[in-house]
Amino acid sequence: MRDMMGMMKQVQALQTRMKEVQDELAAAEIEGRSGGGLVSVTLDGKGHIKKVRIDPSLMKPDETEIVEDLILAAADDASAKVAAVAEEKMREVTGGLPLPPGMKLF
Repeated sequence: MRDMMGMMKQVQALQTRMKEVQDELAAAEIEGRSGGGLVSVTLDGKGHIKKVRIDPSLMKPDETEIVEDLILAAADDASAKVAAVAEEKMREVTGGLPLPPGMKLF
């Protein structure tokens, strides 16, 4: 019975830590860049766009396709960084225990 109580406390602690990590990720701002820094996209830890910055030198009517491509590349860069941060935070919470494939906690 004592083992069960201990296990329940561990589960509760893990749940509490998971909520803390989710809150940390939601508050995080992660920037992706492209075009040598001419375009940047900032996402929160859940992947929602918070900011887009475009260097004024790119604002030419005949270069809209280039700007669009740079925005996509910067968003992809930021998205990859968000995934890496979330994975690292998850590793901290689970103590490196492997999770079943496809199991997303965020």
